[in-house]
Amino acid sequence: MDNALIRALLEDLISGQATVDQVLGRLSVMPFQDLGFAKVDHHRALRKGFPEVVYGRGKTPDQIAALAAALIENSDRLLVTKADSDAFAEVKSRVSDAVYSEVAHTIVVDRRRQSRKIPGVMVVSAGTSDLPVAMEAAITADLMDCQVDQVNDVGVAGIHRLLSELSGIREARVVIAVAGMEGALPSVVGGLVESPVIAVPTSVGYGASFGGLAALLAMLNSCAPGVTVVNIDNGFGAGYFAALILRDLVISAE
Repeated sequence: MDNALIRALLEDLISGQATVDQVLGRLSVMPFQDLGFAKVDHHRALRKGFPEVVYGRGKTPDQIAALAAALIENSDRLLVTKADSDAFAEVKSRVSDAVYSEVAHTIVVDRRRQSRKIPGVMVVSAGTSDLPVAMEAAITADLMDCQVDQVNDVGVAGIHRLLSELSGIREARVVIAVAGMEGALPSVVGGLVESPVIAVPTSVGYGASFGGLAALLAMLNSCAPGVTVVNIDNGFGAGYFAALILRDLVISAE
């Protein structure tokens, strides 16, 4: 439950549109709601500025749908990551305005009447196979009020493709660089831009990539300054961190 919903609840009480018992019923789910198999953290938005996110992998469609329904009842935004089409079908049956990205494997609900997008996030991906993780990062940052631009398929195997997009990438305040295989893209980007670079290794690659471990180690060993690294396939973590950086940059400029 975020500040806007609490404010609306109190305004309904003052105006007489809600009774004390109704308000108490809504507040009773704070700070968490026990669903038996999970405890839904309704205070996450109050602490962090963004609601709890559901990681879909390893959960059944019914569990994901139950979590989604509980979260969106007390928030105006919902994000489920690593979700398949079966999970989306179950969520859709309970949350009619849920939207699924077949590329990013995310389920999103955004019920805000309006949001002001802050420009400055650029997501750069090495290859088409990296798009699911890159899109997860972009969707996360967008849901956190960032205006997100994307440059796709500019891996170092054809570096002229990256250089042709360099002027636009340099305008970004935060760059998310997503790559599998040998994971070289973030180091190259980090040496060409002055903004912070969030490197995201993906599990894309042949056997010796060890499911993204090779890319992860390459990014951790980057000699380019200003590069930080999230875990393998963690597009959500990269998008979230980019939004935090951008928010702090805007606050410091005001």
